Amino acid sequence: MDISIDISDTKLMDIDQIKTFLGVVANGSFLEAATRLHVTQSTVSTRIQRLEAYLGVSLFVRNRSGATLTLPGRRFLGHAKSILLTLEQAQYDIGLPSRFNASITIGARIAFWEELLPRWLGTMRRQAPDISICSEIGFEDDLMRGLIEGRIDVGMMYTPQHSPGLQIEHLFDETLVLLTTDPDKPWPNDDYIYVDWGPAFYALHSSSYPDLERPPQLVNIGWLGVQLILSNGGSCFLPMRIAEPLIQANKLFHVSGSPQFRLPAYMVFSGKSDSAVLHEVLESLRSLAVVEQKK
Repeated sequence: MDISIDISDTKLMDIDQIKTFLGVVANGSFLEAATRLHVTQSTVSTRIQRLEAYLGVSLFVRNRSGATLTLPGRRFLGHAKSILLTLEQAQYDIGLPSRFNASITIGARIAFWEELLPRWLGTMRRQAPDISICSEIGFEDDLMRGLIEGRIDVGMMYTPQHSPGLQIEHLFDETLVLLTTDPDKPWPNDDYIYVDWGPAFYALHSSSYPDLERPPQLVNIGWLGVQLILSNGGSCFLPMRIAEPLIQANKLFHVSGSPQFRLPAYMVFSGKSDSAVLHEVLESLRSLAVVEQKK
């Protein structure tokens, strides 16, 4: 006699449940997690219910504004990250060529990939050729989500968000300067492009220019601002680190009398990881920051 067993009725915990749990934590809602995971909201709910049944606790408080972790949920968060990291690391390491001993993923704002991180990456490859490095570009929300989900090991950004299990460390300060393609043209003017460098920059900018009307052009990354003013003329705020080569080439010029803004740069990583590879990467980034801060 054939006996069929519906494994969905058994109290098992699987990797999809872990990924879904971390997805809800990262996005703050079942609906948004479903969108990010490319499944239905009912699938997300079912996975969480089965995980809660397995653990014997409620992991989330559900309400109209989204989903927040319960106390047991907060306690489980670190374990969930460790489980996912262990499984994904095992999967990745199995497929690594024998010349690599480990792998790590670093994600950062695109501004950090302008000269700074490529230079660091070259140094890191020479110092640790046995480490496979995956590099990603993203905005703060995407980077924080990747860190919470355990997909990203180290994130570099300007406005990190606090999250259980993650550590935020100040690396160095960017100096933002107002640059123009035409130093003889009165400023402000309609060629000014507002680059969104985050909430801290917005506050400083608003304080320095309280009467400035909304500029006709806004962009969300400095690279795009540079491309626009070099192609069409204009002005925008850029980190001095990125601007220096363009100033030396007489392509950009300081706007006379304009203020300089300090923009702190941070790295975010798991505060509970004892990975020797992560420790090596963090120390290397700290050394890079020391050099950068002295400039």
